[in-house]
Amino acid sequence: MSKELNRICIYTKDIQRITGKSYRQSTRLYQKIKNYLNKPENHFLSITEFCESTGLNLSEVQNMIK
Repeated sequence: MSKELNRICIYTKDIQRITGKSYRQSTRLYQKIKNYLNKPENHFLSITEFCESTGLNLSEVQNMIK
């Protein structure tokens, strides 16, 4: 029985895997999106917010982080 990964948050390591950028560049992109959305420091960034901010397809991104 395989447990499917269902989550709504995206992390720096996921951004690195999706974009092919370095970990540090991915961290900067993550922070840039959070600042643009006026999210407090302790709030997470959702996959949907990431996709809307970068123009990437939601289903493709979800496939990349599984």
